[in-house]
Amino acid sequence: MTDVENWLRDRGITEVECLVPDMSGVPRGKILPAPKFLSSFDGGLRLPESVFAQTVTGGYPEKDVTSVTDGDVYLHPDPQSLRVVPWYPDPTAQVINDCVYADGSPVSISPRQVLRNVLKLYEQRGWKPIVAPELEFFLVKINTDPDYPLEPPIGRSGRPETGRQSYGIDAVNEFDPLFEKVYAYCEAQCLDIDTLSHEAGAAQMEINFNHGEALELADQVFLFKRTVRQAALRNNVYATFMAKPMQNEPGSAMHVHLNVLDVKSGRNLFADEAGEDTPLFRHFIGGLRKYLPSCMPLFAPNVNSYRRLVPDYDAPINVHWGRDNRTVGLRVPTSGAAGRRVENRLAGADANPYLAIAGSLACGYLGMTGEIDAGDPIEGSGYTRAHSLPRQLFDALPKLQQNRPLREVLGEDFVETLVAVKEAEWEAYQRVVSSWEREYLLLNV
Repeated sequence: MTDVENWLRDRGITEVECLVPDMSGVPRGKILPAPKFLSSFDGGLRLPESVFAQTVTGGYPEKDVTSVTDGDVYLHPDPQSLRVVPWYPDPTAQVINDCVYADGSPVSISPRQVLRNVLKLYEQRGWKPIVAPELEFFLVKINTDPDYPLEPPIGRSGRPETGRQSYGIDAVNEFDPLFEKVYAYCEAQCLDIDTLSHEAGAAQMEINFNHGEALELADQVFLFKRTVRQAALRNNVYATFMAKPMQNEPGSAMHVHLNVLDVKSGRNLFADEAGEDTPLFRHFIGGLRKYLPSCMPLFAPNVNSYRRLVPDYDAPINVHWGRDNRTVGLRVPTSGAAGRRVENRLAGADANPYLAIAGSLACGYLGMTGEIDAGDPIEGSGYTRAHSLPRQLFDALPKLQQNRPLREVLGEDFVETLVAVKEAEWEAYQRVVSSWEREYLLLNV
């Protein structure tokens, strides 16, 4: 507590934002003066448990998935997550909170706790997962009418992008002031981002994170998405992490590179001394192949997510694996023994980072402990193989709900809550009449 008090005082912090990532990865919580935050540090702040059952539209499932009384849960700030908020004129801090019940037990439906629970399973085996996310997003012109299609923004040249500019340096520099702000904001928050590049879509960008421990990287992605949106707004554009924001452009992904270390030796368990794949590595991939299709609500959590998963747009349609092959769901990059890893390419940029990482590690854990065979890597395009992933959210939910091993690893209450939330979102979406329907059906049928 003294360290936190000193940290706030040294930076002249006057206000603290207490953040809780909800089921969709949206920051919820409370804002309070720094002295009030310090006085409430040991569980004085509360939120209703239903914050974790709130849909992305702001509604709630008809099915009661929290306690009957919708009682309070208590916020426990994680001091390791304490950071400044660099975009405010007044000195402000932010801290990510874990949530517990009155008896001190963790709230099992909290996405951050779901990841903690999966990491504990690894810890019990003497394993430590290492992850490195890659996050894609679009910059778009400010759009206040949701019925109007999104458009690329105007850059320094005074013109919007009209062609594909994959890895174009000058195309990134069109928005140089925005990205200077992003890097400055990230440095102020100790967000360990690595490279910035232009992706295939018009004004589509990708940021890579340096590899590190799973919970810390999930925290960083959670904060980074907020950071980019704030930097974009201050440059009069939107940044969106929708999986498929524009119909004629590729989607945005959150690729997650994964490997597992031996805690005692620090050795990468995915390669032996000769640099060959270990059986444990193959079992990890086997678990991903077997369980990822049932885990899709964690990687493609929204109705829009499944528009991204189509052939020939650098998005997977199955869970085949291959070496240095970007057409499959599971890519093994070329590397030495220390860097042996697998890249899960299923998750969209719209996924909750805690759940995308937890789901990846849960599937890999089941593979390692169950010694599941990965099969052979494929040669050639994965798009020539069957589309084995769910094609819409409604199809994905029962696969998760009926998968007993995943329910046990992720938590029964969490799975029931997630499914109820996503069913409510699907039902809300089904009530919407789209512009496509008005265009082609209004006067023709």
